[in-house]
This record gives sequence, structure tokens and C-alpha cells, in this order.
Amino acid sequence: MKKLLPILAIGTILCSCCNSNSSKGNTDFTRINEQAAVEYLQPIRPGYEGRNPFWNRFAQKFIFAPAFDFQKIDGATQYRFTVKPAAEDATQSWSFTSDTPTAPLSPIWNEITVGKVQLKVEALDNTGKVIGMAGEREFRRDYPFTGPYPSARRDYRQAAIMGLLFVHNMPEIQHWATATEPDMNYSHNTYPCKIIGATIRMEVLLAKLLPHYKEEATTIAKNAAQFLIDQSQPEGAPLAFFPPTYYKNLAASKYDWNQGKTMMMEAISAALGFLDLYDLTGEKKYYDHALGIAETYLKHQYADGSLPTKVDYKTGEPVNNARAMLTTYMNFLLRLHRQYGVEKYADALAKAEKWMKETALESFDMTGQFEDVTILGLEPYENLTNCTAAPYASYLLTKDSPSEQEIADAVDLARLCEDQFVYWDMELNNDGIKRFNTPCVIEQYKYKTPVDNSACVVANALLNIYLTTGDKVALAKATALIDNVTVMQNSLNGQIPTTWDYRNTKRDRNRTFWINCSYSSITTLLRMADLIEAGKINK
Repeated sequence: MKKLLPILAIGTILCSCCNSNSSKGNTDFTRINEQAAVEYLQPIRPGYEGRNPFWNRFAQKFIFAPAFDFQKIDGATQYRFTVKPAAEDATQSWSFTSDTPTAPLSPIWNEITVGKVQLKVEALDNTGKVIGMAGEREFRRDYPFTGPYPSARRDYRQAAIMGLLFVHNMPEIQHWATATEPDMNYSHNTYPCKIIGATIRMEVLLAKLLPHYKEEATTIAKNAAQFLIDQSQPEGAPLAFFPPTYYKNLAASKYDWNQGKTMMMEAISAALGFLDLYDLTGEKKYYDHALGIAETYLKHQYADGSLPTKVDYKTGEPVNNARAMLTTYMNFLLRLHRQYGVEKYADALAKAEKWMKETALESFDMTGQFEDVTILGLEPYENLTNCTAAPYASYLLTKDSPSEQEIADAVDLARLCEDQFVYWDMELNNDGIKRFNTPCVIEQYKYKTPVDNSACVVANALLNIYLTTGDKVALAKATALIDNVTVMQNSLNGQIPTTWDYRNTKRDRNRTFWINCSYSSITTLLRMADLIEAGKINK
């Protein structure tokens, strides 16, 4: 087995984007990078521990040393692990031996250069003879964190306000000033809960931050809310008070399987908008509608605490046996308790927490649940996403008194997000261009595109780790991702683009902009500003 390279040299060998010995502000990146390199040697909840199955069957890249579900061979006393670059003319290789075929690649992990590699695990008898192949795998050994990364282009609060004003000034948002139906020139209005709920929250936030916009922003928010109320199912219906997940006819689209259906968790986006608007105006009808939504959830929650993922919008009947990831539901009930003193949903919240722990966490199957990606026919772990794992990590860390186990579970979830979805750097393509604007976070296995919301939910989980444990590596990683929000922001109009991938001119014309994702970026920037101003982060 080759000797491990000095940890200090790892950044130089694996990453050419920056100088690992430099510093930015008060951050000692030499020490941060060294600590990160050590942490990357620890596999993430490997199946051999018995806590969960091997979760990485469909994984295509790793930052943390992986371990795989390879099988023992009769008569084997040792297993030889050999990794080499996938290129046909590659001559370099890295090797070690272990008494088990499921050993992590930790002994050689920090030696392996970035890029696609091939792993072979050969079974050896007591004479060292190869008697079989325990397993083979091809994957990408990805760039580790090696700071510093590009600094924020502007003050976080300024960036947030610029992003808010871009949305506020969109013609389709200004349309709400005199209308109670959406302007469908912004096609994403076809997702009322998600997009129009976020529109309400955006305008309420603007009214609070910039009082001279309050009257106009409040009118927009109230008209948008009235549309959601008008579209909601009537009291007494199976999905009473629920606005639809979809607006207008989907029959002619490629997502026609959603016609007449609703994603169970989507109504929460509307409910949170109603609560925000109630906080701003004091008008109780918005609070009452949010409570009506909560009551409907209560009626549909199963005895084990779970909820269906998708149901028929008229009958409320589940369309399949899939269960929803419940973090947004838990956050909704928790807000009702913490902010408004509502005690009624304590049991529902406890059951939801129990289901998430005993089912989602114990399986470690942080599966994606997106309206444009069907879950039918998916195998376990086939579509993992940070959009499930990172918010759940934040939920655990922001409980009133998280236990040591909850903190450890949250750290595991954040490590999963970084390992599978974060790109700290990327090689140049044949045109001398990086395909992704790094550092960034792709959304899910089924949509390998960097999205601002994904960067923000992962950054928030890392911020929560820092605030809970004091882990400066987590803070450095969170800061790098949030700073890149300001780098990606259009400095001329304030828009924070949803996707952070390079696109040619023709394809870029079809680049979409999601208001709900922009809301995530804006609130994350404001959180960072608040933490700095409160002295909780020294930057």
C-alpha cells in the first residue's frame, strides 16, 4: 500500500482553483482544508455498520471515502482494492488490502486524483492468489473543499434586497397589483402553491424591509393570496382549504400524469404565505385559512405519522403507496406552536418526527419528491436529493434541545449532501469552460443541474452545524456557497438565477427562473447578514 500524501498537499494536487495556504478574512484555510481532508476519510453511514443498507448503489461521484456492498468470496482471506483512472492509457493506480470486501477506500482516498476512476476488489487466498472478483465499480472521485473560494460580490443584505426588487418589478408580479388571477406569461404560475405562495412571502418580506414599498407590496400579496383562497377546495371537501398544486390544463404537457392530482406537501407553501400575510396585516382570514390547511393534514395523516405523497385533488385518495418526506409539514406545525401557541398539533408533530426518524433516517433513503419526476418504479436510493436531506438536518439542529444523536444524524445528512450534490470545482471542457459555476449544488440524481435553492438549503444545514457545534469547517463551506449566490447574481438587475450551469446562447434563452428558489436565496442572504450583525459569525 502506498503511503498517504501529506494532507497539506491535497488541495494543490486535487484542486487548481485556489491557493490552499491563503486566507480570506479571519479564516485560516490551511487549517480548514487540513481538517476537511481528514473528515473526507470517514465514510458516510456505510452499510456495514448495520444502521442502514448501503445507500450508494446509484451514486456516481464521491467526496468522502466510499464503501460498497461487495460480496465475500468463499476461501478468501483478504481482498485487494485497486483504483486506477478510467482512461485507457492510464498507468497510475492505488491499492490496499483488507479482510473484508466492504472496507472503505480511506487508506488511499486522499491519494486518488480527481476524475473518473475504476475500482476492482479481488479476493485472495492465504497464498495471495486471486480466486475471484468481489466487485467492480466506476465512479468519479470529486474535488474536495479547498478554500478560499470567490468572495461575496456585495453585502449580503444589499444582495437580498436587489433580489427582492427584481422579483417585485417583474411585470407578472406587478400584474397582481390590480388582478386576482395570475399572469400566465410567467409560466411557473401553473404551480400555484409553490410559486404564488412564494410570491406572497416575497412581497411581505419586501414590505417589512422597505416600508416605502409596503402599500404596493401588501396589495400584491393580498391579491395573490385571494387567488389561492378562491382556488382552494371548499370547507367539508376531502382536501378542504387546499389550493391546487397545478393550475390550468396539464393534459397536453409531458407531465400529464399529474392531471387532477396534488402533491400533498405543496399546500404548506401556501399556508406559510398566509401566515406571513397575517403577521403583516393582522387580517385573521389568512390565519384561519392556514389553520384550515393544518386541519386537513391532520385528517389525512396515517396512524404511523406519515402522509401520502400524491393524492387525487377531488377525492383526497392516495394515487400510490409512496409516503411523503415530512420536514416541511413538521416545520409548519412547529411554527404554529412556537409563534402562535397552537398546541393542538403536538401529537401529529411527534408522530411525524417518529416516522421520519424510524423510516426515512433509518433507511437513509433521502428520496426526491418532485412533481416533474415520477416516483413510480423507482428503486430505493435511485433518486436521492439534498432537498430532502438538508432541510431535515436543519430541522433536527433547530429543535429546542437537539440530542447528541440528533446532532450526529444531522451531520451525517449534511455530509451526504456534500458528498453527492456539492461541486467544489470542475475541470475545464474542450472549450476551456467549466460546465458548472462552482461552488454549487445539484438538485437531485434525476436533475443533475446546480440550483440556487439547493446551494442554500445545504448552506443553511452547514450554518446550523456551526451554530450548534462551532465547527469552523462547516462555516467555511456554508460561506463559500452563500458567497457564490452573490457571484451568480446579475449585478445590473438583481436577479438571482435559478440554475448555475453554463449554457450556449440558444439554450440560455430557455433558462427558467423560479420565484420560490429565489426566495430561498434571499432569505439565506438575509440570515447571513443577521448572523454577522448579531456577532454570531465573524466575517
